[in-house]
Amino acid sequence: MTIIDKIKSRAKELHREVVDLRRHIHMNPELSFQEEKTSAKLKEELKNAGIDNWKEMAGTGIVALIEGRNPGKRTVALRADMDALPITETNEVPYKSTNEGVMHACGHDVHSSCLVGAARILNGLRDEFEGTVKLIFQPGEEKLPGGASIMIKEGVLKDPAPQSIIGQHVMPLIEAGKVGYRSGIYMASTDELYLTVKGKGGHGAIPHLATDPVLMASHVVVALQQVVSRIANPIMPSVLSFGKVIANGATNVIPDSVRLEGTFRTLDESWREEAHTRIRSITEGICTSMGGSCELEIKRGYPALINEPALTARVKAGMEEYLGAGNVVPLDIWMAAEDFSFYSHETDACFYRLGTRNEKKGITSSVHTSTFDVDETALETGAGLMAFLALKQLEG
Repeated sequence: MTIIDKIKSRAKELHREVVDLRRHIHMNPELSFQEEKTSAKLKEELKNAGIDNWKEMAGTGIVALIEGRNPGKRTVALRADMDALPITETNEVPYKSTNEGVMHACGHDVHSSCLVGAARILNGLRDEFEGTVKLIFQPGEEKLPGGASIMIKEGVLKDPAPQSIIGQHVMPLIEAGKVGYRSGIYMASTDELYLTVKGKGGHGAIPHLATDPVLMASHVVVALQQVVSRIANPIMPSVLSFGKVIANGATNVIPDSVRLEGTFRTLDESWREEAHTRIRSITEGICTSMGGSCELEIKRGYPALINEPALTARVKAGMEEYLGAGNVVPLDIWMAAEDFSFYSHETDACFYRLGTRNEKKGITSSVHTSTFDVDETALETGAGLMAFLALKQLEG
């Protein structure tokens, strides 16, 4: 029996248990950096799998080791996140969230469950591979500063240092049974913009006695679009969006200030820095020229995510070997952000997509929605594939 046959057979045997774990985590979601019960459940699963070489990190995070023969030869890391989102689930399923207002709407329950499944497979194959597999169960992917940045600071990529790290994430645009990959730059950096435009309030009927911050803020929102449309290189994807505007005036009241919150995203770190400078100068210039002032905070978020080309080529080859070439699809760049990107700036990294869509079952909703769900057959694919890709990397 080949190693692929062994892994596929074991993934099939474990499928029901992995699904049960996913449903347990899904029913008991916890927000970023609050994953106490989730962490406890994952530790219990590792213990039951005979994996006792683990330690806590970043509060609720866990890092564990599975050592094969000659463990110091080579190390590969596998990462899963575990936090949920502040969304009220509207799915009517037996495993619906029991934590009102909190939901696993981004598949982190799937990621953690698949990694446990992969761990159980790999632990049973310790005598058949050389090197070490590092398992990273990470908190706080959905919230700045991102659990990955904290785990890195606490040494997750040391003792032993992995030569590569692989992450898996659900993708409802891809059918279950298939996976997606992209080499090079894949996902955007993300920065949060917090802007307060200050003027002088007054009666709406006598605007000449006021300094209208609503008008100033309107000009700022329009003018900042030139950062993307006229200042950015047209071949460099960039996004600047404001999603929150609060004036707190009335039909006849001009307020003293207006609050705006938005996001800036791009795929190039040098342009990212320049854009910050341009955003600030445009905003301050408009507010000053109109008789007001402003306070702008640009909160740096996750960097752009880079899939190292040589590693990604090996991952793609492993995917095709395990699933067949017809089930491995190329991906376009995506302007969403992921804190896995922090790992990609420290070591060779590959972040790929696990298909979870099933139109016949009506499983088509996007992530971050109240109706998001997955075709659970994908968990068999996800657990087995992660285990196989780890062994392929240990081959060097």
